[in-house]
Amino acid sequence: MAVLTSRATDFPRWYQDVLAKAELADNGPVRGTMVIRPYGYAIWERMQADVDARIKAAGAVNAYFPLFIPESYLRREAEHVEGFSPELAVVTIGGGKELEEPVVVRPTSETIIGEYLAKWTQSYRDLPLLLNQWANVVRWELRPRLFLRSSEFLWQEGHTAHVDEAEAAAYARRIALEVYRDFLTDVLAIPVLIGTKTRKERFAGATNTMTCEGMMGDGKALQMATSHELGQNFARAFDIDFLGADGAKHLAWTTSWGSSTRMVGGLIMAHGDDNGLRIPPRLAPTQVVVLPVRDDETVVAKAREIAAALTDAGLRVQVDARPGLSFGRRVTDAEIKGIPVRVEVGPRDLAAGNVTLVRRDTSVKAPVPLAEAAGRVPALLDEVQAGLHAEALALRESRTADVTTVADAAQAAQTGFARIPWRLVGEEGEARLAEDALTVRCLQTPDGEIPPAGGDPDDLVCLIARSY
Repeated sequence: MAVLTSRATDFPRWYQDVLAKAELADNGPVRGTMVIRPYGYAIWERMQADVDARIKAAGAVNAYFPLFIPESYLRREAEHVEGFSPELAVVTIGGGKELEEPVVVRPTSETIIGEYLAKWTQSYRDLPLLLNQWANVVRWELRPRLFLRSSEFLWQEGHTAHVDEAEAAAYARRIALEVYRDFLTDVLAIPVLIGTKTRKERFAGATNTMTCEGMMGDGKALQMATSHELGQNFARAFDIDFLGADGAKHLAWTTSWGSSTRMVGGLIMAHGDDNGLRIPPRLAPTQVVVLPVRDDETVVAKAREIAAALTDAGLRVQVDARPGLSFGRRVTDAEIKGIPVRVEVGPRDLAAGNVTLVRRDTSVKAPVPLAEAAGRVPALLDEVQAGLHAEALALRESRTADVTTVADAAQAAQTGFARIPWRLVGEEGEARLAEDALTVRCLQTPDGEIPPAGGDPDDLVCLIARSY
């Protein structure tokens, strides 16, 4: 009997099965909230550490701002409050008394950080101010799904202020490319498409939004991370100004950018198969699991010896010799949790001087001389990493269709991505597609790059898909 629902039979049910069986997360007691279990959190911690290092390499520093934001702050930027209004959680009572001013549980922090950017910025010498925070945010979700859309989720949000528009735009683009795209592609092995959002799909209050879009196993799109140019909209609302080198006052130009625990959901859906998760080795909390075939003292001792050699080689290794669990059950657990490589150690293998290496991505098994195991596994992990990326890229290419009409785009986007010149769609076509729950995921140059500022929109192509 299958442990998980087949993806082809019921993809949403399969996703829920993976969450439960791989012990990633559970529903919280309040609708729309989630409890992230230790294994799920270990995956998030690996993501967090890598993204944090990339953010710091881009020059930003970490800070922390309050969870509660005065409601009046959000109202200072009209488009921003309008965009978030349906999702806000508002506190009106504190300490048993009605508050003089309601406070909003942060849906994002542009407004409160804008208040302090204004306080901390006096001169052009104070800029650029490059801040990031790791936090939780609340957006009251009507149709929750763990990791993908929950009323509370974890993320990082960057907020910066610059002396001019060009510097702000360049920094927002740098984050989109060097932090988000490179992490998603090189670590998560998800070949994302990067481009800009249409005016309709931009972040509320932004002048430009760049996005990384991944194709999931069912052909739908998932927005994995975004980076926004905010122009001077928030600077004007919060008086973020500075004394320039010319002795005159100027408004700053600001950006914001973020990625969240949604990336865990994307990891599951982009790489998972009917046996569970498949985690890219560069991300995996455990890269190698060593499995004694039998609960035999000699076999278990040899398994621990192999694990020690692999650990000395710089790998993240676990020995699963849990008593009372059959070898088959331990194999199933390793597969569901997506551990990239298994080293199976049995009496017959040892008698022949071998162990068996098993790739999680392809299930291919190969006997390897015991003395060579520690040397062979690192290269095998590199092959798994590359294999997962290649497989995801092949899926995307096979399910992306070039079309020339909005009607054909709507048809193609039922099972994947439709690619079409933006001039053939426009805002009118975008509205028609929305009636069928289809969205323009991003605009790109014909060679797949982020459109240049001030470029001709008639030269752009757009990607249309169903999305999460």
